[in-house]
Amino acid sequence: MSAVTGGGGNEVLPSPEGALNRGTLLMPAFWVLALLLVAGLARMAMFLRESITVYPVATVVAVVLFALYAVPFWVFVGGLDFMEREPRTLLATAFAWGALVATAVAIPGSGALHNVLAKLISPGFATTWGAAIVGPTVEETVKVLGVFAIVLVAAAQVNSPLDGVVYGAMVGLGFQVAEDVVFAVNAVAVEGQGDRISPVVVTFFLRGFLAGLWSHTLFGALAGFGVGYLVVRTDRRLPWRIGVAVLAFCGSWACHFLWNTPFLLDGPVEGALGVLLILVVKGIPPLLLIAYVVRRAHEREAEFYVALLAALHNPEIATDAELRALGSGTRRASARSHAHHRAGMRARVAVRRLQRAQAHLAVSLSQATGPGETASVTRFTREVRAHRSSLVRLGHPEALAPDTKGGTLRSAFTLTGAAGIIMMALWAAISALGGR
Repeated sequence: MSAVTGGGGNEVLPSPEGALNRGTLLMPAFWVLALLLVAGLARMAMFLRESITVYPVATVVAVVLFALYAVPFWVFVGGLDFMEREPRTLLATAFAWGALVATAVAIPGSGALHNVLAKLISPGFATTWGAAIVGPTVEETVKVLGVFAIVLVAAAQVNSPLDGVVYGAMVGLGFQVAEDVVFAVNAVAVEGQGDRISPVVVTFFLRGFLAGLWSHTLFGALAGFGVGYLVVRTDRRLPWRIGVAVLAFCGSWACHFLWNTPFLLDGPVEGALGVLLILVVKGIPPLLLIAYVVRRAHEREAEFYVALLAALHNPEIATDAELRALGSGTRRASARSHAHHRAGMRARVAVRRLQRAQAHLAVSLSQATGPGETASVTRFTREVRAHRSSLVRLGHPEALAPDTKGGTLRSAFTLTGAAGIIMMALWAAISALGGR
């Protein structure tokens, strides 16, 4: 891995050869990872075969529901890193680790640790606090190992803490989907009424819709940030980087612990209002924490790549206003909306393509150390100019985000409104599931 100083620290550059190459196949870590994935696949296949044999309809419905549930999360997580998208093969590997390896290890591991708690302290303590202690300890450990596995087989692809967030979140998403399928099928078995889908639907709303917004995907993202920081920030001393990684892991453990704790379960507020209170108190803090971490990591990475474009001093490639817009997801969206307002949908599409080409060019510039990278820079420079020409023809030559007064206040109102809509939807779902 090579590194350059950018934005106040060292940033590891992406591999020009992509995520996987011939050298990867010679790595022992690659074959260990492959073996673990195959073993996890065999374990999950065995579970699904047994479930389909007994509850064919319920099992298929559970798999389909949670597979569809994963799609918007996948799209959102995969798009977190606008400047340098992660290879799909590695995203799929991270997801597979969570769904296959982490699940296969966590189910028996959690049971064993739960029994240890019961013997060391008391069965009552294990019943009350077992989920809060055992779940985070086993599950967060095996999930963060998946991010380390990605680093071992494709280290050059983890070139910013934000990459660690993306891979950690994808591991968490895979675990969340597979675990929810297991819980849904078990709910059918516990009900004891045969091959019915109603327990699956209830599980989908409880564990997917109500709990999914602040569950394993968030926990994995936070722990993944620590791994990314450990690997990337080589300008910091190793003890400091290890400390940040440990703190991030402890944060994911604490968020998971808070979510699983019996706190508020027997609180003074009952019914739908009580459930909503639990979601707010236990779910909102982790959501705000990871949102802050992601924003800071995104800003740091954007500063690095935008600086490479700014060093060209070429307004045909990127104007000052476009550079300001490119470094922020909100301003990028504002630039597209502004183009749509002034010149229509074609201009909006052209702005998005220009922004994407500028991001590709910035990444290519960071890799420009040989003939292959020079060709890549030439290619994306040509694309930027082509999209610029399209904007000029549409009468909107610059992809800028207009400076508007009250932007912060407007954003606050937007977030408040979105939170209100989410809360109303949660209230409706809780009421539909039997709360009053």
